[in-house]
Amino acid sequence: MTRVSIALILASLLSLTSCANTANGLAKDGRAAGQALDDSTHRVLKAGAH
Repeated sequence: MTRVSIALILASLLSLTSCANTANGLAKDGRAAGQALDDSTHRVLKAGAH
């Protein structure tokens, strides 16, 4: 393998790792937003029950 080939492979692996980290971060943010919405819905329903 040439140095150029190795450099291209390493660059590809680095970019794929970055994409995986971004996807994991988006999933965590989505779960946190869903939990926040659920919590606020429960507070609104609880306030309306009194």
